Amino acid sequence: MTIEIRETDTQFDKLCVLLKSEKYYTTHTKCTLINEVASIEKDGLFKLLSLLLEKYDLEKQSGSLIDEYIYELLLNSKDSTIINLLNNNFPHGITVLKSELNIDYKPLQKLLRIGKFQEADQLTQGLLCTLSQIINNHSRSWLYFTDIPSLPSTDLQTIDRLWQVHSLGLFGISKQRDIWLKNGSNWEKMWSKIGWTLNDSSRRYPQEFTWDITAPEGHLPLFNQLRGVQVLKALFTHPAWNE
Repeated sequence: MTIEIRETDTQFDKLCVLLKSEKYYTTHTKCTLINEVASIEKDGLFKLLSLLLEKYDLEKQSGSLIDEYIYELLLNSKDSTIINLLNNNFPHGITVLKSELNIDYKPLQKLLRIGKFQEADQLTQGLLCTLSQIINNHSRSWLYFTDIPSLPSTDLQTIDRLWQVHSLGLFGISKQRDIWLKNGSNWEKMWSKIGWTLNDSSRRYPQEFTWDITAPEGHLPLFNQLRGVQVLKALFTHPAWNE
């Protein structure tokens, strides 16, 4: 498939081309262009809403990561007309916070939506422990690698999707997994790529980590590599990422 973007194309035209070319452009590139359409182009917000309505399957209530990102951007626009149209067309929102154990993921969504990544990271660790406590019937506030296989795929996917939607596609467990696999499952290479090490030494928590989207891809959420890699390996090999 030949992808052609002309110099005369508007940012919105370019976006429409990019959205048809999943293999050629990263989620981060697409999200960045979405932001440009919203902030630069005349009637950019309405163009994005029109695109969302065209792409999103209202009947099946099914959307992509990009659909969810556009929705969140429009929701944060504070434009009353846009908000009313969103409420009319998406009364239940677009990011379905599914859970097999009736876990409420709205607090995590709220923290990520307003860019409080450090607080969201702490809550994420707590949520993973809560899932394990329910499934494996324990009261520990940390995870063993043996706890991971029983965690519900649905819940892991919900947590991961929220991180992706609110980070221009930069963060999330699945993003970390992709980087791990692309580097031959080499942990040291992964630590370096995602910025968990500094001069070959583990960064100190929390001051040496980056809590915004200027961080490297896969930087968040955090997992304590000082305890070893078994928990993270169990997460990366969980069947949630193959479904």
